[in-house]
Amino acid sequence: MRLMTEKKPYTHTAYAKRREGKTAFRWIEIGMARIETDGTTSHHIYLDRLPLGGFSGHVYLSPVGVKPEVPEGQPERPGQFSEDEEI
Repeated sequence: MRLMTEKKPYTHTAYAKRREGKTAFRWIEIGMARIETDGTTSHHIYLDRLPLGGFSGHVYLSPVGVKPEVPEGQPERPGQFSEDEEI
């Protein structure tokens, strides 16, 4: 049994999208995280910090030491919205 004062180690690095234009973005590191299961198909995510300003809520978790893939640029198409863009 774990005591409440014991801290569990973080197992993942958390990244958020930083927009660099309408369709271009890059992943920026926003903190450390761990995933805990409650014995069902649900999970609890614990982050040690979050970004300020312009945060869409999308968080990408990657095992510690593994960097996310560099996103490919998408061509801009008139009248087409990205998945993170509000309509």
